[in-house]
Amino acid sequence: MNRNVVFTFFLFCFVTICRGSGTDIALDAKATLLHRIDSLNLLIYTCLLTLTVLTIWVFKHRRVSWLHETGLAVIYGLIVGAIIRYAGSTNHITHINVNPEPGTTYNLSVPPDMLRFHFPASLPITPGDSPIANKTYAYSFRGEIVNVEQNEIDLKATFDPEIFFNIILPPIIFHAGYCLKRKYFFRNLGAILTFAMVGTALSALVIGALMYGCVQLMPASLASSFTFLDTLYFGALISPTDPLTVLAIFSQLKVDVNLYAMIFGESVLNDAVALVLSGAIQNYETRYSHDGGFEISGFLGAIGDFIGIFSLSLLVGALMGCLTALMTKFTHVRDWPLLESALFVLMSYAAFLIAEVCELTGVVAVLFCGICQAHYTYNNLSSDSRNRTKQLFELLNFLAENFIFTYIGVSMFTFPKHHFDPWFIIAGFITSMLGRAVNIYPLSFLLNLGRKPPIPVNFQHMLFFSGLRGAMSFALAIRNTVSEARQAMLTTTSLIVIATVVLQGGAATHALDYLRIPTGEGSNEESEALPYRDVRSLYHATDTGESDTPRGGGDAGGGQKARLARVWGALDSRLLKPLLTHARPPLTETLPAFMRPVARLLTTTHQYTQGDNTLRRTDSDSDLCIDDPQIPSSIDPQQLWPGLVDTRISVEGITGSNI
Repeated sequence: MNRNVVFTFFLFCFVTICRGSGTDIALDAKATLLHRIDSLNLLIYTCLLTLTVLTIWVFKHRRVSWLHETGLAVIYGLIVGAIIRYAGSTNHITHINVNPEPGTTYNLSVPPDMLRFHFPASLPITPGDSPIANKTYAYSFRGEIVNVEQNEIDLKATFDPEIFFNIILPPIIFHAGYCLKRKYFFRNLGAILTFAMVGTALSALVIGALMYGCVQLMPASLASSFTFLDTLYFGALISPTDPLTVLAIFSQLKVDVNLYAMIFGESVLNDAVALVLSGAIQNYETRYSHDGGFEISGFLGAIGDFIGIFSLSLLVGALMGCLTALMTKFTHVRDWPLLESALFVLMSYAAFLIAEVCELTGVVAVLFCGICQAHYTYNNLSSDSRNRTKQLFELLNFLAENFIFTYIGVSMFTFPKHHFDPWFIIAGFITSMLGRAVNIYPLSFLLNLGRKPPIPVNFQHMLFFSGLRGAMSFALAIRNTVSEARQAMLTTTSLIVIATVVLQGGAATHALDYLRIPTGEGSNEESEALPYRDVRSLYHATDTGESDTPRGGGDAGGGQKARLARVWGALDSRLLKPLLTHARPPLTETLPAFMRPVARLLTTTHQYTQGDNTLRRTDSDSDLCIDDPQIPSSIDPQQLWPGLVDTRISVEGITGSNI
């Protein structure tokens, strides 16, 4: 009898354990399935990028220039997205319809971040199953559901928009600043700042106003979902340019380097300007536009937000770059190049994260961090770290750019929140072109009033033609797709990006021929006509005594502008470079006598012992166009601060210092 009782007890325990383990097995199977789908999703994008790379090699081998790599990525993405969308899948998402309990308070415009789904204890549904325990599951917010029958692969083929801002965009923006050819950037600084800041804001305003007028003529269902701030936000997100395709053609054909500098410099800065501008519009809508009316105090506050956020973000990036320079200068981390490179990458990424945590703009911070890293920190790095960081960020930039364009193509079919309205799409194409025209032609006219030599008309046409839209526009559009208005913006932005990258990018060579813009031997000297990346690696071979004075395209010199350039050049070469790098002359020779103790503390032994011949650049970059013949060949450092020991500094000393 006792044996039967014991046997029955163990049998009951075994059955109970098996039933519990059956639940665990089912959950493990579900987790395994999700893991397989995630792996399949990543494999799809990996294969797309691999196919893009192989096709690029074929195109370069065959010298095909009518389609750029970004256009290839978009086309391949469209094909794969269509296959995923229409091929179907048996792995459908299970769902349960739920309703809020009576008396629950919630905001429809801003849904809750998390749902706690409570399953009360109940009897088993199927005879023989164990009772259902009392459980509560948490579900995070993903957004409004458009297609209830969406399958698992469709869902996994779309990424969280924050991935673009926090993972994909930072290396792209940092690479733009780190590999910026600052010599030609500063030589055309007036035009670049005008197009990037004034032009982008003006373009956003024109597009926003025109789109608002067009929306009012559309069906009431669409017009009622748009406010003026919505269309103004659309103007801000569609204004930044991404002329990768055109610039690649410029590099191959050795187009005038000053035209290259204006297009590239504008595209670098207008990304940051558009992001800050869109944030200022959102802040205005949140703080002041409660009744839909216009408030002058709110408008001035939005302008203040724009200036303050941009300036503080710039300061954060510059400080992080300078801090990295000090760390690499006063430590021996360069003896371990791997650790040195890791420190460089982490400090650069920290600039982005610090700005975001402080409610600033990480894109602006990481851009100017890249500029400062190239200008100062690069000089302190070992040769291994220099090569590693350049190649690493070039690789990350290539992969990130092509991934975004691939995803744009895939998302046209898999992203569930597109809203196709033909009238809004047509209006978006037309107004984006008009906004680009307002950016280029009136501002070029104003610039030419004081610019010698002026921007030629064919250069202006090429600047207009180079207004391709790309990664930043798409990232801003996909960040919020809750409302119908934002969904229409995403669809229109995606189509504009695809059309400009494929069509305008493919026609870049024909545009150069049609506009009769000289290329190759017909343009500037070879050392100036090389692309930024190639100039940085090859310029050292030509920087052995030949003058690189520009033959055209620079901003007007003017006495005041030349003076500012010389003052900044002297301040940089006699204070900032000796402080943040091992450059000569040491601070003990440039700071006033009463600051000698501090100067000795901030000067390394390497600065005392290195010869003057080490001051020449190890790569191509010169900081300012102070080798312009209009600028005198010497300055008086006493103008900067009294008590300097050495009272003269030659132009060669300024432009010859490292990066």
